[in-house]
Amino acid sequence: MSVAVPIQSISLYEGSQVVIHSLTWQDFESILEELGEDRHTRVAYYNGTLEIMSPLSKHERPHRIAGDIVKALLDSQGRDWEDFGSTTLKKSGSAGVEPDTCFYVHHLEQVRGCEGRIDVDLLPPPDLAIESDVTSRTFIDAYKAIGVPEVWILGERSLRIFILQGEDYVESSCSRLFPDFDISSLVPQLIRRALEIGTSAMLREFRETLRNS
Repeated sequence: MSVAVPIQSISLYEGSQVVIHSLTWQDFESILEELGEDRHTRVAYYNGTLEIMSPLSKHERPHRIAGDIVKALLDSQGRDWEDFGSTTLKKSGSAGVEPDTCFYVHHLEQVRGCEGRIDVDLLPPPDLAIESDVTSRTFIDAYKAIGVPEVWILGERSLRIFILQGEDYVESSCSRLFPDFDISSLVPQLIRRALEIGTSAMLREFRETLRNS
């Protein structure tokens, strides 16, 4: 016997997750609508499997700081960018995911006025997605299906870079977006510095270093 319960009745503690199998794309779309936008959970869907995750609060600051570092790097190079935060990225019929944060650097004119969810059948995917300590295959497979070229996964004191090559991700020591920087070492170092002296002070130091380099 199956039991149907409203998705809103599922309570998740920080750091916990629930995985639901055998869902159709329409099920996923309906669940997104029921969950709404004003929530602390994030979701990933890939080929019938839905994962709903409640991130740990201690993971909030690192990805926000990493996003600030990305902006500082792009600004120092005179490159335009758009920060789409945890916007829902979707490939209709197969995959949906909500990153901790994501950035567009290319194809800005196509997405600049967009609000709400991004359907990659109609618009390009972001150039970079940043996640805090996510190891779930559902999340990774969803990114792969959506075609995000570069994904950063932040650990406690590390950064892993995944580059989309063909139809799969390959872990890399180099960033495609910032090939001239040792991103896998630089970002964790700057995050630790921000936690020591504050994010604004770290960013002032970093911008000064970039200007003098």
